[in-house]
Amino acid sequence: MPPVNLDYAASTPMRPEAIAAQSAYDASDIAGANPNALHTLGRRAAARLERARADIASCLGARVRPSELVLTAGGTEANQLALLGIAEGVRARDRKRTRVIVSGIEHDSILDNLGLLHEAGFETDIVAPARSGRVEPDGLARLLDDRVALASIMLANNETGVIQPVRELAELTHRVGARFHTDAIQGFLHIPIDVDELGCDALSLAGHKVGGPVATGGLYLRGRTPLRPRLLGGGQEAGRRAGTQDVRSHVALAAVCRALAPRIVEHASRVRALSDKVYRQLASCPRIRSSVPDVERAQRLPGIVSVLVQGIESEDLILRLDAAGFEVSAGSACSAGAVGSSHVLRAMGIDEQAASGSLRISFDDRAREADLDRFCRALCELAAAGPRS
Repeated sequence: MPPVNLDYAASTPMRPEAIAAQSAYDASDIAGANPNALHTLGRRAAARLERARADIASCLGARVRPSELVLTAGGTEANQLALLGIAEGVRARDRKRTRVIVSGIEHDSILDNLGLLHEAGFETDIVAPARSGRVEPDGLARLLDDRVALASIMLANNETGVIQPVRELAELTHRVGARFHTDAIQGFLHIPIDVDELGCDALSLAGHKVGGPVATGGLYLRGRTPLRPRLLGGGQEAGRRAGTQDVRSHVALAAVCRALAPRIVEHASRVRALSDKVYRQLASCPRIRSSVPDVERAQRLPGIVSVLVQGIESEDLILRLDAAGFEVSAGSACSAGAVGSSHVLRAMGIDEQAASGSLRISFDDRAREADLDRFCRALCELAAAGPRS
């Protein structure tokens, strides 16, 4: 029996629509053509890229203009471009704006760039979440003043699945004249997203979390949001991001957008029901408890289940579950295979010993209920058996 992949929050298998779109592109006469070239094939490739851009942008709200979406080589690049590019763009217009605020539960593609902000002369502040994993508006409000250039707080956490009150946080940020960015990489195409409802100035997305190719993504930039480019060497993406665009991969991501966008609510309902069942089954097992017990189901991202297993370290659990045919993780998979206690859980106030036994189970609409039932039985048995002697 093949392994059951329950680590979809890290990356997902390519969907048939994406594979078919890439195959069709490869068989076309524009395959490999540079969309920035002036000749016929270049112009046709550019037109195809713009259709893909429009399809992806349409998943962010009815009023989003395709020109507001900068295509990138993944979510990490989109986050860095937002964090550093917007902060420097805002400061260029108003020299007193030298502060950037992020939350303590952000992905490493945000937190690991704080050092670059410091080198560029910015001060940074980190707003702590509540025990629920939610960044409360009051916590952000205490840090805001007229020196803030940018606040960046994610839409939904990639480890706990907790959805953040982005609209309220963005409104507070705008009151002091600052810009607001949200990392929506984990929520994109898993829950409905409308940037007008969220009120954000910028939003990051990635393709490989939803069945698209790796190294595809984008950064939505509202209207005239100031931005200093990070990659130089060409005028691509309206001068906001240099480098020849990957038409093939973004055509594939656009195909996924067309397939999933009409069914987001339907898929979210089914996946949320499966998540609820997993939580219920694991709650009945010894030594296992939810890491976010006080968060209502509607405030959790469907398809992410976060639990703490008492007395067994995450690495041991992952390897034993792997041997049993189930692939899970302890949290973010962007740390080159490293397993340590989660900075997200620590920021939430969960002690080191409890956090050392964290597990993240993640899946999407392709999950099979029978596989999840088998996984719950396997984890319960491992938890009951305790640590290896």
